[in-house]
Amino acid sequence: MSGFGEPIVRREDPRLLTGQGHYVDDLGPDALAAAFVRSPHAHARIVDIEVDGALDVDGLVAIYTWEDLPGRVGERLPLLIPHPALTHGRTGYPLARDVVRHVGEPVVMVVARDRYVAEDAAERIQVLYEVLPPVVGLRDAADATRLVHEDVPGNVGAHLVQEVPGADGAGAPAAIDAAPHVLEFRLDIERSAATPLEGRGVYARWDRDDRSLRVYSSTQASTSVRAAIAAKLGLPATKVEVIAPDVGGGFGVKIVHPWPEEVLVPWAARLLDREVKWAEDRREHFVAAAHERAQIHFVRVGFDDDGRVLGLDVRILHDHGAYTPYGIIVPIITSTQLLGPYKPGAYRVEFTSLYTNTVIVTPYRGAGRPQAVFCMERTMDRIADFLGRDRTRIREVNFIQPGEFPFDHGLLFQDGRPLIYDSGDYPELLRKAKNLIGWDGFEEVRAEAAARGRRVGIGIAGYVEGTGVGPYEGGHVEIDTSGRVHVSTGLTSQGQGHHTVFAQIVASELGVPIEDVIVTTGDTRRFGYAVGTFASRAAVMSGNAIALACRKVREKALRIAGEALEADPRDLEITDGVVHVRGDPSASVPLRTVAVLSNPLRYAFDEEVERATQFASGGSPDEPPVAPGDEPGLEGRDYYSPPRSTFAAGMHAAIVDVDPDTAEVRILKYAVVHDCGRMINPRIVEGQIHGGVAQGIGGALYERMIYDQAGQLLNASFMDFLMPYATEIPHIETDHLETPSPLNPLGIKGAGEAGVIPVSAVIAAAIEDAEGIRIDAMPISPDEIFRLRSRAAAGEPGLAVRPRQVS
Repeated sequence: MSGFGEPIVRREDPRLLTGQGHYVDDLGPDALAAAFVRSPHAHARIVDIEVDGALDVDGLVAIYTWEDLPGRVGERLPLLIPHPALTHGRTGYPLARDVVRHVGEPVVMVVARDRYVAEDAAERIQVLYEVLPPVVGLRDAADATRLVHEDVPGNVGAHLVQEVPGADGAGAPAAIDAAPHVLEFRLDIERSAATPLEGRGVYARWDRDDRSLRVYSSTQASTSVRAAIAAKLGLPATKVEVIAPDVGGGFGVKIVHPWPEEVLVPWAARLLDREVKWAEDRREHFVAAAHERAQIHFVRVGFDDDGRVLGLDVRILHDHGAYTPYGIIVPIITSTQLLGPYKPGAYRVEFTSLYTNTVIVTPYRGAGRPQAVFCMERTMDRIADFLGRDRTRIREVNFIQPGEFPFDHGLLFQDGRPLIYDSGDYPELLRKAKNLIGWDGFEEVRAEAAARGRRVGIGIAGYVEGTGVGPYEGGHVEIDTSGRVHVSTGLTSQGQGHHTVFAQIVASELGVPIEDVIVTTGDTRRFGYAVGTFASRAAVMSGNAIALACRKVREKALRIAGEALEADPRDLEITDGVVHVRGDPSASVPLRTVAVLSNPLRYAFDEEVERATQFASGGSPDEPPVAPGDEPGLEGRDYYSPPRSTFAAGMHAAIVDVDPDTAEVRILKYAVVHDCGRMINPRIVEGQIHGGVAQGIGGALYERMIYDQAGQLLNASFMDFLMPYATEIPHIETDHLETPSPLNPLGIKGAGEAGVIPVSAVIAAAIEDAEGIRIDAMPISPDEIFRLRSRAAAGEPGLAVRPRQVS
């Protein structure tokens, strides 16, 4: 049956690999095309917009500025996730009104016969700007001599403090002051971005007879996009359909809704009574979508002679860009997930989220956790270096132990619920990771490399990831009269293998061949209520909802079959789509027949119906075995809402070689041990981990957004934005631990982001071990390693780390 736990190949792949996928830009070949005039300045006042030069372009259909947008269409975009700490949340308009606040902000929308004509017309539109001084980077923002928004003092959008006292009731500052040892340092992570292969895209068509709108969007939240479009255009939600076709990657950037284009393209389609489409080009994605990661962390930690953390105080500066449409989720996650698998005696965390004249910041795969893990794991390494201890020993003395679950950290997580870890075994994760990477035998590897003139180092890092955040997801399951099982859920898919794992759940729950299961995601016509695909939540949320819906269907199927077979439903089971008496397969009825019986009719429309009805009623088609009050059909719908998040965990380790001459970093070995509870499909879990590690390596060694002081993004193309090739990604060795979650029926946790989360921390630790030079900022390049070598050779204090041996 290829059910739960089996490592089957993804069912989606043959269609996608043979070019049969359908993405937004594959649709609507005859649709009008939209293009946008975007701001070339990071901060400027719009003085005038002159469109006369574009009016004679053959094929031009329409030009729109903010002044052309009626009613709610022209209002500010929504702030999706408000928070009490976000005292100065600001969002932009679909088209800029009066002031632009980052390069790439849309100012004018052009609609034309095709994209070529639309771009030609856009180039002829002249926008007169009064350039204003920009705020670029956290130093500028914190300095606050210039403001992004005139009504936001100090550029501070949000400020939040959370504190948990130690066992003696003392707060973190007091615990640190009283500790035998204290360290203070700064850690930096630079800005990067998701950059999926497919950018954003929207295609809309208006049915004037039905007064309904159908929208295809490359989104991670089709039902939320529908709600936003309906509200902005003043349409009933029942008159708006939003479909996510095949989506070429998301990684978080497509969870924002609505993007300006998701409002403007449907609005123009209705206004013009024509199909309209917009597909983002690569430069647009760099300057007009979303970035993440940029944070500075000021750490103060107190610890005892064994390395046990007695108090930890972290102050975070977060760059959220020009607007806050997605609230302050990223720094909230950093501040709460920073603790990882450890239990410091007392903890205080404070973050300040600042406006800059740069692209907005929203969650990107990992969503604040890579920064958190970098901060905590570098802290563990600092303590180990100070005490001259093996780095893994320091981790061991600070671990939450298996017998301490559920473990309450006393903080509020991103979902507003308590930060309580549900299950885990962190010492076992460490043991497995050490074995996988060869930690205890590494000194022999180091000595052998040194004899060849090479510098090698080893690093390790652990993490805990909150997954499966609420509030809910739903699932619908229906068995038709052919025996096929139709499954739908509202969240969307961007390559995670949902159509495979959801089908495996159904095959296991209903006892049907997986080939008979058909899964639909991200289509509001099939399922109208959903939250979205983000935060490693799809398997936990929709997986459990689908399982619950299956159990409703199973219960009804066994009841109807029991009537037909004159058997107690408790004595029945389903195997390969056939209901039969346990121990007596000859007393059986196929599910397709049960589906017929579930919908009694007073006439027979084919031989199968006639045979089934007569079989079930002893020859009388007027007495089918359906309980009074039953709804017709063999189907079920259910929703799953968790009491709180589940928490996956893992441990990564790596061995790197740093070239003594060129400072090029080569990863010789990479190992991952991951615990996501019960695995639905181990092959897909490994694929998710491998992809995440590849993204993490990009973030550690290559990828960064480089802004100049004018707020211009200098590397807004794949010619200039470095990414790892397959040649830079090592073979990844994996092992798994399964500690089921007690919070959901399937006992599962999320796995989608685990691969990326600790990579910067691991690589930094390994480079530091190889070079004997402190690594406090990521990503890091050979040029930066050269500079660190020079500074260390000149005797700059604080850069050198003591020679290490693992034991």
